[in-house]
Amino acid sequence: MTDSEERETPAQDDAKKARARRLAALRGAERILGMHGVDTTIGERLAALTDAAWTVAEPGRDGDLYGDGIVADLEERVARLLGTEAAAYFPTGTMAQQVALRCWAGRTGNATVALHPMAHPERHERGAFTAVSGLRTVHPTTEPRLPNADEVRDFAEPFGALMLELPLRDAGYVLPTWDELVSVTEAARERDAVVHFDGARLWETTTHFGRPLDEIAALADSVYVSFYKTLGGLSGAALAGPRSFVEEAKTWRHRYGGQLFQQFPAVISALVGLERELPRVPEYVAHARVVAEALREAFAEAGVPWVRVHPEVPHTHEFQVWLPYSSEQLNEAAVTQAEETKTSLFRSWWEQGPPGLSVTEVTVSARGLDWTADDVRAAVADFVARIPGTA
Repeated sequence: MTDSEERETPAQDDAKKARARRLAALRGAERILGMHGVDTTIGERLAALTDAAWTVAEPGRDGDLYGDGIVADLEERVARLLGTEAAAYFPTGTMAQQVALRCWAGRTGNATVALHPMAHPERHERGAFTAVSGLRTVHPTTEPRLPNADEVRDFAEPFGALMLELPLRDAGYVLPTWDELVSVTEAARERDAVVHFDGARLWETTTHFGRPLDEIAALADSVYVSFYKTLGGLSGAALAGPRSFVEEAKTWRHRYGGQLFQQFPAVISALVGLERELPRVPEYVAHARVVAEALREAFAEAGVPWVRVHPEVPHTHEFQVWLPYSSEQLNEAAVTQAEETKTSLFRSWWEQGPPGLSVTEVTVSARGLDWTADDVRAAVADFVARIPGTA
């Protein structure tokens, strides 16, 4: 490789500098709606994990070896939470779902998976289902919501598995109603298809559905959950379902390279998340609804010509905000606000759809619970005044 090939392009260099500036502003903020693990330094993350570790693990205990010990403890806990016979720990959700759908394809004799085109495997995994596992994907709907029962029941070709992402993140963290979810799973089974839940953020759905996790999971034949999304773990995922299915999945986990020598740091962080974050998620969801309403009202009061908070009433503690400005304008306003006022209202914006229309995602977690509706309105007024070129 030549020196010129190793050198970053001006655009890459600008992006790196912008990210560094944004992270510095986020870390320096005294008020923020929600922090992510990547917002902290290695030292801060290790200190927090060490401080919490002994609440979920004995310091004198032996480390795990190829999935035993504390890894098995986490698997048993997830199975109990989801009401399934068993669960298997995976280093990534991408691998977990590859394995799940591959196993179901072998059991049903049909390698076609019906899912939404906005689902994570379609949008963010570089065609991994087809490239790695020989699966074929079809889309019962292209609407920015999960498919309904009629769309599943009347789809023009057979499929072996229906995969539902709960919530559908790229559409705005949206969920169906409970009755709609029941109906769509029943429609899949009428077609002799199994149902798999991409439940990376399943932890967030109990408030919207008004049901506990095990009752939600019971609608599916298998469920994947993430430990770093929602729960704040370092990494990792679990695949839950019938015992024979999970045992088969563990075989494929080994074949896919997921039988790691030791995994206790990530596993401990997952257990901490289950212990500390999971009980608070309904509180986050409730407050996200307060924040969303205050945002919508405040942008209207500030004279912004068009704004959309989506969903209008958030289904989880995460939602989208859309504004009619370029991402460059909005990112400058966001980072300047955090730098100068130590209040971070928005993380980052990107343009989507027509030119000049930008979207961001808002997450409300522990640090956001202190925000009142008036605090949100004041922060919005300050943010709007900082948007370049709008004075």
